[in-house]
Amino acid sequence: MALASRRGRAFVAWLGHRGGALTIFVLLFVAWEAAVHVFGIKEYLLPPPSKVWSEFWRRHEIVMSGAWVTTQEILAGYALAVVVSIPLALAVAYSRFMENAVYPVIVFLQIVPKIAIAPLFIIWFGFGFTPKLLLVFLLSFFPIVVSSIAGFKSADRDVMDFARTTGAGSLTMFFKIRLPQALPHIFTGLKVGAALAATAAVVAEFVASDRGLGYLLLQYNGQLDTPMVFATIVVLSLIGLVVYYAVEVVERIAIPWHVSQQATAKDATL
Repeated sequence: MALASRRGRAFVAWLGHRGGALTIFVLLFVAWEAAVHVFGIKEYLLPPPSKVWSEFWRRHEIVMSGAWVTTQEILAGYALAVVVSIPLALAVAYSRFMENAVYPVIVFLQIVPKIAIAPLFIIWFGFGFTPKLLLVFLLSFFPIVVSSIAGFKSADRDVMDFARTTGAGSLTMFFKIRLPQALPHIFTGLKVGAALAATAAVVAEFVASDRGLGYLLLQYNGQLDTPMVFATIVVLSLIGLVVYYAVEVVERIAIPWHVSQQATAKDATL
């Protein structure tokens, strides 16, 4: 009973925390539905939410099949960005040579428009999974590596000096001081990268693909099937939202001591 009560309070706290956003979304959909009917807007220009839902439900198997393909591209590219960017950020933060030689190259690669690189990936790797993975990786990589570098460099010098006087070694100081202080910055980059991953996947599918949500968007747009365009956009947005909040959940577990997470925990216990 106590566990159920805590879960109930946590759910109520979550509703209280997100209630304003949920209310705004509901009001927007109601206003959208009413505006279409009141002003007689054509469905191929702006379909009402009810039409979007009915068309999606009628053809949801096709959309969900494409969603699975796009989700695989998002998760694989994002995971690759995490695996590469955090160790690279650590190397840049600890090595002056890496900072002077590698970091400018990273900045340059970020400045290059990714949509301009995508056709080259098609030439080099064909129309399969690899070019989509690489484009998701490129868009997610930069915010993670920049935030991680800032995090690893943010260690308090006074705390580090005090730790040295106690005889703490390099590994101990890294795991007890540097890494904990870097984690809030790292998770900021991870959340920005997660938000960009869905955009990167659909852009990659726009360039060249025969499946996935990006391919479906092009197909429905060419057919002026506006309800399915909206339905596909909503599904794509939900995928990106799930990835983002998954990172946020990991953040709450990893750094419950951080001030932002303490505020959330306090709300849940009220």
